Amino acid sequence: MSHSPPAPGPTSWRLKSVTLEFGPLPRLMGIVNVTPDSFSDGGQFFDTQRAIDHGMRLVDEGADLLDVGGESTRPYSTPVAPDEELRRVIPVVQALAERTRVPVSIDTSKAAVAREALAAGAEIINDVTGLAGDPAMAELAVATGAGVCAMHMRGTPQTMQNDPRYDDAVAEIHAYLAARRDALLAAGLSLDRICLDPGIGFGKTHEHSLTLLRHCERFLDLGCPLLVGHSRKSFINYVLKDKQAERLWGNIGVSLALARRGVHVIRIHDVRPVRDALRLFEASGGLR
Repeated sequence: MSHSPPAPGPTSWRLKSVTLEFGPLPRLMGIVNVTPDSFSDGGQFFDTQRAIDHGMRLVDEGADLLDVGGESTRPYSTPVAPDEELRRVIPVVQALAERTRVPVSIDTSKAAVAREALAAGAEIINDVTGLAGDPAMAELAVATGAGVCAMHMRGTPQTMQNDPRYDDAVAEIHAYLAARRDALLAAGLSLDRICLDPGIGFGKTHEHSLTLLRHCERFLDLGCPLLVGHSRKSFINYVLKDKQAERLWGNIGVSLALARRGVHVIRIHDVRPVRDALRLFEASGGLR
């Protein structure tokens, strides 16, 4: 018996100067962490040139977007001052925007950082606070015409894993994302510029994250592209009951499930393996 994928919802995402079109497979957002302390690859690309080279390598591997961040948002991470965050990310954003046609996203919750990144060529503001952490962020997005991704996070990176609880995680996070969408619309942002992210692992237990993944198609009725960032997160080891397990294969398995559920964008570290797995998944009838 075949199962049809859910209705795809939006067919595109309008960014600052380009429009990202969606097809049957999710678009892949490659991760460029210019940080010394990110949970998975902290310090590996902290050097500016290494970060640029890594971004270009992700493009070669098939990334449709590049997400550049200069402040770790792992649990209990230390906040970074705006000047330091700017020092880390602006040269990387500028170089990548100049060298590739792949749209660049700035992963920040600070309007001052987003403003400079957009001026340097970024197309998207990806904000873990749902554009609610800095009162100037929504106004900046409207003024610049940037695409935005609003994520759900309970608390802050410093507090989010302190016993997170929900009566109904899917319903409560759905309501939060609907409210953020409406607030951004009220601020003057058009619907076709807004992407939403349920925030896997951000103020969620492993079971909360798995529940969101199993039911992520519920968010498609919000009328915005849906982005999911599950890459290399610790719920993979939880499911495998092995704290030392390689997370790549888990990344691939979840990515196939997300494609089947109609997710529009997957934020991922391992672009080539996930891209190849998705292509074979589609070619062998996995989407039907």
